[in-house]
Amino acid sequence: MFQSFLIKYAEIGVKGKNRYLFENALVDNVKRALERIDGDFEVTKENGRIYAVTQGDYDYEEAVEALQHVFGIVGICPMVQLEDKGFDDLAKQTVQYIEDNYDEKEFTFKVMARRARKNYPMDSMEINAELGGRILDAFPKLRVDVHNPDVIIHVEIRNHVNIYSKILPGPGGMPVGTAGKGMLLLSGGIDSPVAGWMTAKRGVVVDAVYFHAPPYTSERAKQKVIDLAKIISKYTGPMNLYVVNFTDIQMYIYDKCPHDELTIIMRRYMMKIAEYFARKEGAQGLITGESIGQVASQTMQSLAATNEVCTMPVFRPVIAFDKQEIIDLALKIGSYETSILPYEDCCTTFVAKHPVTKPNINVIKNSEKKLSEEIDRMFEEAVNTAEQIKIR
Repeated sequence: MFQSFLIKYAEIGVKGKNRYLFENALVDNVKRALERIDGDFEVTKENGRIYAVTQGDYDYEEAVEALQHVFGIVGICPMVQLEDKGFDDLAKQTVQYIEDNYDEKEFTFKVMARRARKNYPMDSMEINAELGGRILDAFPKLRVDVHNPDVIIHVEIRNHVNIYSKILPGPGGMPVGTAGKGMLLLSGGIDSPVAGWMTAKRGVVVDAVYFHAPPYTSERAKQKVIDLAKIISKYTGPMNLYVVNFTDIQMYIYDKCPHDELTIIMRRYMMKIAEYFARKEGAQGLITGESIGQVASQTMQSLAATNEVCTMPVFRPVIAFDKQEIIDLALKIGSYETSILPYEDCCTTFVAKHPVTKPNINVIKNSEKKLSEEIDRMFEEAVNTAEQIKIR
């Protein structure tokens, strides 16, 4: 079993003088991910490389899965890491690597050496040629193919010698914690978990707020959202989830306002409450799963009407995605099966039969004046009685 992983990143490599900040964040996130499994890993960085090394026993599949949930990683390379004892030892260890990792010894290959340490007595081309010869001597059924090989044997000459041939995909993106914080409006649907995942992929720390409407929404609906938050947190790290009792506000709007405006006015108060918790958490913006034209509350005019109550920017990562594209991402991140569980959320429970699709902001504000007697008190009660759940 491999005792070492080489962790590759991509976009971080084009950063300038602050590149080390992104590398350090990635190292910290890798450490946290591997702490969740049994195995005493040491995570270090060295000249554009990040290593995770252990001397003890661990579950290989669990380690790979943990690393595949860390944004910023594009490649996970299980490798053999050696002390430099000369080329003969390198050749011997490379032959042993092939023996241990490939049952069928009839593939095509090429050696790709990288000599980062320039005082090594052979250059990269010499290593490629000589090491390829030693491999052919050991395994006569193998064939060299420098253009389209089945297997590329990577050899890196650094402070240590690294040998690997498999590059498992990571999620890409930027390390979480390098791009501020956002507050996600998390429902039980398909779209908002994907929006949270996409924002975290750009390095944003994500907290979330969920609007609960008992008895119209059940405890199972609440648990569904908690489960979705847990799925997202595998990528984002720990998350604060605020569960807001929205029933009184919804019923008040339902009683006082035109029903075709219900969804827009309800969304405006959701945005206000979400912004309250965003400020509490030190977030710089709100995140929603809205997509243009998907439903009546997501037309351009409707989005403008809900934006109007916010002083923070509102980020909508799936704004131009169609439903199938969003579903495909939900399947990829593992949230889809939970999202489609048949438990209604507060948005679907109070939807109007014929909602306005092109709301006029002045008309909406005029309707909201009918709420002035009680809405401020209800707002305060909603935010003060919200349940805070630590998702880890």
